[in-house]
Amino acid sequence: MKTIVCEQPDQFVLKEMEAPTTGPGQALIKIRRIGICGTDLHAYKGRQPFFSYPRVLGHELSGEILELGSHEGGLQIGDPVVIIPYQHCGSCIACRSGKTNCCTKLDLIGVHSDGGMCEVIAHPTSLLIKAEGISLEQAAIVECLAIGAHAVRRSELQPHVNVLVIGSGPIGLGVMKFAKLAGARVIAMDINEERLAYCARWAPVDETINALNNPLGRLLELTQGELPTVVFDATGNAKSMMDAFQYTAHGGKLVFVGLVKQELTFNDPEFHKREMTLLSSRNATRVDFEKVMQAMADGHIDTDSYITHRCPFDAMIGEFDSWLKPETGVIKAMVEL
Repeated sequence: MKTIVCEQPDQFVLKEMEAPTTGPGQALIKIRRIGICGTDLHAYKGRQPFFSYPRVLGHELSGEILELGSHEGGLQIGDPVVIIPYQHCGSCIACRSGKTNCCTKLDLIGVHSDGGMCEVIAHPTSLLIKAEGISLEQAAIVECLAIGAHAVRRSELQPHVNVLVIGSGPIGLGVMKFAKLAGARVIAMDINEERLAYCARWAPVDETINALNNPLGRLLELTQGELPTVVFDATGNAKSMMDAFQYTAHGGKLVFVGLVKQELTFNDPEFHKREMTLLSSRNATRVDFEKVMQAMADGHIDTDSYITHRCPFDAMIGEFDSWLKPETGVIKAMVEL
């Protein structure tokens, strides 16, 4: 089968590899769509933590079942499926408490092990969800949006509170959408005016702030001097993440959704004065996937404008570098098989 391998930073190679076979509790999946995310971009540029080369990337996936093992889980051959890429042990302290997204032995395909930039994969049936009421393209971006849904759920967000979401990439957009669906007043912050305008249309957020133009002053103005109750940083940028402490209300929460490959620092007296809660949010659970799929089926998510770039599998290597450039206007790129 055709497989695209990231041999080392800045190098993809198209190879012919042997197709997998199913083991106990697995299904064989024909990959139909591959969403490209920030993790893939960082891995390609050598900036992704917990990563080694060579690696087959790809974890935002949808496909069709070609073959089932002995544990079908209500699935049938030919079913279109959303693939949950987080393989967990089921027995560690996190798994026992239902937090499979941060399993101590977590294996994220496309990062810790080979992923779905290929024609066929074998995957546990327990990590497949039948894609009912949504298209294969929508199914391939469920994982990306589930990260935002999980972050909002983790924050225990209440209706009507002021929320700031920093970063308007695909993950940040997902946070904005599910914060709006939870009933919050959402403020988007970024340095790209075109992207901020898109946030206002797509989420739709209530207010936007350019981070280069006195963001703290504008936040104080928009919140009558109180600052947002919940702040989400989805930038993966160290300076932005450290600046976010000053944007959070007294008694509020700061949620780091983005990941950065370095240490962060903050002013402890200011942190204690506000009695802030600092949270990390990692990946998503099946509940979050199902929430996103229901929101799509109900028509709450505009996936047509969210997917901005498409290309066939054989053309991906030639297109990939262009998806790294902000001037191309890429939000979500989709590879088609």
